Amino acid sequence: MTFTNKIIWITGASSGIGKSLAIALSQQDCKLILSARREAVLEEVKLQCQNPNRVAVLPLDLAKSEDMPSITESAIKCFGRIDILVNNGGISQRSPIIETSIEVDRKLMEIDYLGTVALSKALLPHFVANQSGHYVVVSSLMGKFSSHYRSSYCGAKHALHGFFDALRLEHDKDGIKVTMICPGFVNTNVARNALTADGSKQGHQDEATENGLDVEVFVRKMIKAIQKEKFEAYIGKFERFGVYVKRLSPRLIHKLVMRSKVR
Repeated sequence: MTFTNKIIWITGASSGIGKSLAIALSQQDCKLILSARREAVLEEVKLQCQNPNRVAVLPLDLAKSEDMPSITESAIKCFGRIDILVNNGGISQRSPIIETSIEVDRKLMEIDYLGTVALSKALLPHFVANQSGHYVVVSSLMGKFSSHYRSSYCGAKHALHGFFDALRLEHDKDGIKVTMICPGFVNTNVARNALTADGSKQGHQDEATENGLDVEVFVRKMIKAIQKEKFEAYIGKFERFGVYVKRLSPRLIHKLVMRSKVR
């Protein structure tokens, strides 16, 4: 699959993986729609793209699921259709379960899971009508196995796999593809913006994230996985092998993660 003449909609495009992906894809022969909450920041990202005239900005808040049908209509009107939706927007979490407010769990599910599902369902009739379409979902290795201090995040990411595996099955007949991108540690601001037990931001970087993959390196690997229309892609350093270890022995991955220095 090539990106030639494709219309690609990216959520969470104001920073981190989404921003780097937008800049990288702008060098391809495609058109982009950039979404996130902060319109002014999206406009700055647009100006960093190679062909700003082929980039549209469309503000979106994943916490407002009820807005997704109307936003999807606006997205389609930007360039007449959508070929690929990159569900990248979301937040993370760092706090022990026993201390974490249920409101934090609810917020993670609302944004990382329900917001993504609502947007994808709003676009689904368009994909079905065109008998083609590609959902790219930025999940996490934490959607395949869990780690301490990330319970809300792990729950939301695991849920994404359940939903999109079902969507892939139901709409294979309609030519609709699903690629689950599962990052390990990537050096972005995800840890700084992660919610703590009371819902406030952590506000600082952690060592594992700091030492993670450079975001540009990650995006290059992500783009290759999209082009190959992979069902799932595990992208990271050594932590990506945790997926295979869990298949072999859930007890072993438990022991390995217990020994890891993550917070």
